Amino acid sequence: MLLEGKKLLITGILTDDSIAWHVARVAQEEGAEIAVTGFGRGMRLTQRSVQRLPQECPVLELDINDPSHVEALVADLRERWGRVDGALHAIAFAPEDALGGNFLNTPVESAQTAFVTSAFSYKTLAVALLPLMKDGGALVAMDFDNTKAWPAYDWMGVAKSALQSVTRYLARDLGPHGIRANAVSAGPLATVAAKSIPGFSAFDKVWAARSPLPWDASNPDPVARMVCVLLSDWAPMTSGEIVHVDGGFHAVAAGIEEGE
Repeated sequence: MLLEGKKLLITGILTDDSIAWHVARVAQEEGAEIAVTGFGRGMRLTQRSVQRLPQECPVLELDINDPSHVEALVADLRERWGRVDGALHAIAFAPEDALGGNFLNTPVESAQTAFVTSAFSYKTLAVALLPLMKDGGALVAMDFDNTKAWPAYDWMGVAKSALQSVTRYLARDLGPHGIRANAVSAGPLATVAAKSIPGFSAFDKVWAARSPLPWDASNPDPVARMVCVLLSDWAPMTSGEIVHVDGGFHAVAAGIEEGE
């Protein structure tokens, strides 16, 4: 049992096609005790979704940008468990005017929202959980490859670049506490969040054409398994890393065929 005895916080579950839902499922199958978060209008969706997990688990309210929510979450986990061994940061949001090819016209307020919610929040979560991780542990954030400028991804791509940098700085500052910080860069998956990105179907087509390993956008299981490996004791010296689970897409060049 890869995660036997671990107490893990899983953020970002909305529906049962969410990457975070599959991480929660695999974590439970591997012996972890979990708590999940949701908030606002999506809270009911989260509560319904977790009923389909292998085991019941608590659903705690968390708007990561609301300090009172963060404080309440920590207080609940302290009383419930007394410690946390790891957490998944699967939190991201950008306003509509920060996506869809509107890069040059996006107002600063929308870019700030994308950054604070999608990148700075990893630091927010890490600092909040630090007092509960006295025995060390692991943090993992969900990422999407942003070494290129993608069509329509715009300021979310910028925020994801910032998330990778936050991961490295967290690795530096949390290492002395025995806490690892990593990110998993997943290939495109047909989640509710992904479908909200204009032009998402184009990502799927590109991956189908270029990924060395056949990529199935309807199967989050390989991504969930890697997250659980990083949350486990089987990656004790891996920190500050961006682990790609994308069928090898990131490693191959575009537009160059044999004989051209």
